[in-house]
Amino acid sequence: MSSPDLSQMSMLELFRQEAESQTHVLSIGLLELEQNPRSADQLEACMRAAHSLKGAARIIGLAAGVDVAHVMEDCFVLAQRGELLLHRKQIDVLLKGVDLLTRIANPPNNDETWGDHAGKPEITAFIAKLTTAIAEPDDGGSTAEQAAEVIEAVIPETDTRPTGNGAALSDSRESSIRSVRVNAKNLDRLLSLSGESLVESRRLKPFTASILRLKRTQREAGQALDLLHQQLSAQTADEATQAALSEVRTLMMQCQHMVADQLGELETFDRRSVNLSQRLYDEALACRMRPFADGTQGYARMVRDVGHALGKSVRLDIIGNATQIDRDILEKLEAPIGHLLRNAIDHGIESPQLRKAAGKPEQGTITLEARHSAGMLLVNVSDDGAGIDLDQLRATIIQRKLSNADTVAQLSEAELLEFLLLPSFSLRDTVTDISGRGVGLDVVSNMLKQVRGTIRISSTVQQGTRFQLQLPLTLSVIRSLLVTINDEPYAFPLAYVNRTLELRRDQLAMLEGQQHFTFDGRQIGLVSAHQILQKGELRAKDDLVSVVVIGDHEHTYGLAVDAFLGERMLVVQPLDSRLGKIPDVLAGALMEDGDPVLILDVADMVRSVEKLTAAGKLDVVQHGNKNLNDVKRKKVLVVDDSLTVRELERKLLSNCGYQVVVAVDGMDGWNAVRTEHFDLVITDIDMPRMDGIELVSLIRQAPNLQALPVMIVSYKDREEDRQRGLDAGADYYFTKSSFHDESLLQAVTDLIGAA
Repeated sequence: MSSPDLSQMSMLELFRQEAESQTHVLSIGLLELEQNPRSADQLEACMRAAHSLKGAARIIGLAAGVDVAHVMEDCFVLAQRGELLLHRKQIDVLLKGVDLLTRIANPPNNDETWGDHAGKPEITAFIAKLTTAIAEPDDGGSTAEQAAEVIEAVIPETDTRPTGNGAALSDSRESSIRSVRVNAKNLDRLLSLSGESLVESRRLKPFTASILRLKRTQREAGQALDLLHQQLSAQTADEATQAALSEVRTLMMQCQHMVADQLGELETFDRRSVNLSQRLYDEALACRMRPFADGTQGYARMVRDVGHALGKSVRLDIIGNATQIDRDILEKLEAPIGHLLRNAIDHGIESPQLRKAAGKPEQGTITLEARHSAGMLLVNVSDDGAGIDLDQLRATIIQRKLSNADTVAQLSEAELLEFLLLPSFSLRDTVTDISGRGVGLDVVSNMLKQVRGTIRISSTVQQGTRFQLQLPLTLSVIRSLLVTINDEPYAFPLAYVNRTLELRRDQLAMLEGQQHFTFDGRQIGLVSAHQILQKGELRAKDDLVSVVVIGDHEHTYGLAVDAFLGERMLVVQPLDSRLGKIPDVLAGALMEDGDPVLILDVADMVRSVEKLTAAGKLDVVQHGNKNLNDVKRKKVLVVDDSLTVRELERKLLSNCGYQVVVAVDGMDGWNAVRTEHFDLVITDIDMPRMDGIELVSLIRQAPNLQALPVMIVSYKDREEDRQRGLDAGADYYFTKSSFHDESLLQAVTDLIGAA
């Protein structure tokens, strides 16, 4: 949707929208004034924001809003005149006024009279408190001296410029870009369609290659005609034969020129189509990106308030506000970054006395940085505090019985710091409102697992601690390792792949009944991916086994696959929610040639391995190809334009031992049945290019395909649709809304027998 229609909004809704904007200006301005109370620009901006809110509240009759905004405006005017120097005492009260204005604009239970009734005592107390804070400055110097200093700092700037905020607004208007609000679902749909467009544009390449083969064939045919012409000329053929042969040669030349011209145009169109589709996809993807600043607006205020509550002076520096981040990741980052900032204030930053004794500035600094690096998003939260006491960390690990003293003594610094991410782990002995529960870093770790990210912790004594979050730039596209498992492609998210290996027979060993191999000096268990996915048996090529190493620490495993296909960027296609959570599968995607591929859920696969290990059911990975083709499996063609339905039927039949080939529409299915042998065809009705009824009719008309069993599975459940399918020659007709796994498998067994 576009930007909201203001004419359809109530006066209170308009006030809420303005209050959201102006309170943000006030919060930013007050935090800046705490650092630099003589800033004329910020004083002007805060005064104008309070003045605007006062006027807006008066228009809609919110007396409480008028009273709060008015007393805040008076405070800023006094500061502008040099009669008041804003210090922490005044800033604290003014920030409470910002919170109060937010509550007046968004009252509890949407009670518009809250400020005049239930909130009246709070508003009265605030006005009295601000009035007192204005009258009693809290610094040690003379008010007159403060006023003189402020006048010297403020008057020259206000004399030379109409308004500090006016200039800032002018600059921002000149640099701003017109924007509209768009529904998130529309953006997702746009990205999905642009991704499909990109995939479809690349399907022209195989067609171009076939035209090129046709061109070569024509050239060979032309050469054969030239040879025939020479032979006939030597034999003095009659004039009619010579004329016919010349005409054929002329036609062949014309065909060659025509094909060459069309091939050139097709190649040009192919390049332009791919380029345009790629640009469209890139632009659609960019629409999902938001600047880091959109998610950091409340952090500076939170750091200040938590620091003051703990008796510490803390400043937050934010670097990379313009860094573009996927909106979904930005939303997920809010809670983890908040936990890391509170953790840095409570555990990292020392008290002003300790910092002064250590030769540091009394005010601590926390730096929040976001940047792109090597195709990933890096978010750093660092402080200049005392760092992490590794001796205390070791003692806590032993005290909580997470490991014994001998093991802890051998752990590296990086391994020790990873204990901080465990649930309920804390270095505090007591629980406070801010820390001690061991929840914060656990929340960070869980969020990173959800978005396929990682975290690294580093610390230097008396210099500070840094948490580095590494995340994908977007959740819509995923860098993946493609492999084949039972002749089908699957994708491993690269963020979860530790290493890929090709192991020889002599590199595998049996330990406690399970196959292992050596990786980074450790013994790692080897498991067949075919067993995890229930997809036939491993086909090791020659004497080598292709292995994908996944997991971490003691949960590291090697998954044996048939072969590596390389690295790809895949557009993630969420699976239909009606399917529920499919074991070991994260999502789907389309490859460049339009074939579907399942993206594997590595965390789920690790859990599956652990279950098989605990039950003692792990199979031994065999070498060579013996016993693989002893039994020929029956082959089924599934024709459906729905990716979800295709994959559901394919997985169902494959798990029962059938060999399954899929086609994306009727034309694709017709080409498949003419070039390969199938024991059964299962088709939908409504499909592009050629529907299911036409496909069944063509199969029944082809002499060599008349005996091929055909089953229709369609959403159409009317009796006339069913009769139309059976009249075309289908052996079975199922409706997708009524068939069950058992009924479909029973029908397949009735038609062609077991796999």
